Amino acid sequence: MASFNSNEWRAICDKFTNAQNLTETESRKDPENDPFRSKYKARDLLREIYCSLKSFEAGEGEEDSSGESGDQRPTEEPVDGQREDVFGQGFSGDSPAGLRAARLGAVEYYLGVNHVDTEELSAGQEHLMNCMKLLERCRVSSQNVSLFIHVRNQLGILWAGRDETETAQGFLETAESIYQRYMKEDGSPPTDMTEYFTTEENLLTHQERTKRFELAYTHTMYYLAQVYKNLGQTERAATYCHTTLQRQLQLNQFTPMEWALNAATLSQYYITKGRYMEGRHCLSAATVISDLAGEVPSEAAAQESEAESERREHLRQKRAEIARCWIKYCLNLLQDARKQLEDNIGELDTDRQDELKMARRREEEEEEKGRKSALLFGSEDTFDSIASIEEKVMCLFPLDFTEARSVFLVGQNYVTQAKDFFQMDGYVTDHIEILQDHSALFRALAFFEEDMERRCKMHKRRVDMLETICNDLNAQYYLLIRRQLMFELAETYNEMMDLKLTLANRQADTQSLDNHTIKKFNHLCSASAKYFQMFLDSLCSPEGKYPEHLEEEVLRPALVARFRVARLHSRFISSSPTVQLDNLNKSLENYKYVVQYCEAHPEAEAAVETELELSKEMVGLLPLKINRLKARMASNN
Repeated sequence: MASFNSNEWRAICDKFTNAQNLTETESRKDPENDPFRSKYKARDLLREIYCSLKSFEAGEGEEDSSGESGDQRPTEEPVDGQREDVFGQGFSGDSPAGLRAARLGAVEYYLGVNHVDTEELSAGQEHLMNCMKLLERCRVSSQNVSLFIHVRNQLGILWAGRDETETAQGFLETAESIYQRYMKEDGSPPTDMTEYFTTEENLLTHQERTKRFELAYTHTMYYLAQVYKNLGQTERAATYCHTTLQRQLQLNQFTPMEWALNAATLSQYYITKGRYMEGRHCLSAATVISDLAGEVPSEAAAQESEAESERREHLRQKRAEIARCWIKYCLNLLQDARKQLEDNIGELDTDRQDELKMARRREEEEEEKGRKSALLFGSEDTFDSIASIEEKVMCLFPLDFTEARSVFLVGQNYVTQAKDFFQMDGYVTDHIEILQDHSALFRALAFFEEDMERRCKMHKRRVDMLETICNDLNAQYYLLIRRQLMFELAETYNEMMDLKLTLANRQADTQSLDNHTIKKFNHLCSASAKYFQMFLDSLCSPEGKYPEHLEEEVLRPALVARFRVARLHSRFISSSPTVQLDNLNKSLENYKYVVQYCEAHPEAEAAVETELELSKEMVGLLPLKINRLKARMASNN
């Protein structure tokens, strides 16, 4: 019989070290036509180790088979969580029987991972469940708690990959509860699984044991975040994702750009929940950590080396994606501020503005309390850098033009960064989405601008950035994007027209409208109607026939476009009765369409309640106006 201090045992330890080296290092060098060569060699070594351990067990098993409780091996596969108390039943972890079970379980674990890595999932599952069976004999202790958690992590990954999310959830939540109870009741640095096959002089330090154990639990958190996301539990998923990111920083176990992208993505969740302090913190941390990935290689370096070329492309793209998340932050902050401040006709409510300004001091105090209670990212090296980026943009709602402009300028700066990578040549869709966000930033800022002329100029900037692209895009390949652009251009011209009308009405109080003002107003009317009509025409069949039934995704836009076209035709300014009559007839025709479509399709009413009510009213009033105009024309003749 061999002892665990003999040469035979040292040979087993050497085999294990070789198996680990084959798995973690040599496998990266395997050729494409034999990608698992090293892992198959590692598997053979693990099988040899297993046989040797079984021979040890045969020689030593009689010594304490009667001295421990819980010796019965389960006859059924353990369902995770089946045993009520994995801490209070079974072999002691440091007993000979407990250590043998842990060693055999570890080999089963590594064989399971090996089979999963070589895409033999059923065999992998079998080995992992064998590990679970062996652990069923033992109480959780510092000698085996790491294995208890690792095997459940792997089974969680395995079942999640099969879309068996709830099964994965069971394994991972049990791993989480085992960690939490162990840390509460014991907390000492536990034995790492590799130490089952390590000679005494090569055992890990307490610090290294702690680091590896905490990393295993960090993986549990990460996998649970994915599971909760797939189960639709978004708030819980965000909490676990946030915890995972913080733990990765604390343990210094992360890839900078991957970490940064995950933090930036998490910010988008916080933004949708109106939690702008957390969103800003995630984005600031993402910006700082992404810098740890290093400088972007120059074009010259990229031309000389394929590796440098790929690195340049990777870094530029990922930083542009983070910039796009910043754009969304600024845009949503401005839009949500508008919702707080606008009155029932969409204009700035100055009473509400004053009220919110008075409440601002209290909000700032709440923000400071929130910062203290929040789980903040960073270490001594990065905390100050993250805070300095946070200071560049507010997380409270802007309440006036000056504050709104400061947010707008930050967003516009990130627009420039994002467009630098996502250019029209190669990234058409991304480039246009960034332009649409830039346009939306101008629109959000315009709400805070009190000067009508300056507000109009902001909308003109939106037209300038979208109009050429809309007209140049291939109608066949980019139909949906063109529809979005046509609708936005129509609405932008419409907003400009409303602003010009307001200015004209103010002017009319003191003097009559001049020809230049009328011409400008009619041009904006015509441009808006043109783009609404282009949008409607894009819904037609190749033969030019308008659909009898509007699909759900275009139902509201199409009916709103009809309503707006009707309204625009009734607002043209003309001294010619014939032109006036033509415009009123076109207006009536479009109002009638909205009413008749909703009568034929009652389910559409909910999509356009306000527009439908006004359309019905105009269908009743316009014929009277048309008849009066006709009578006047007849009498003049």
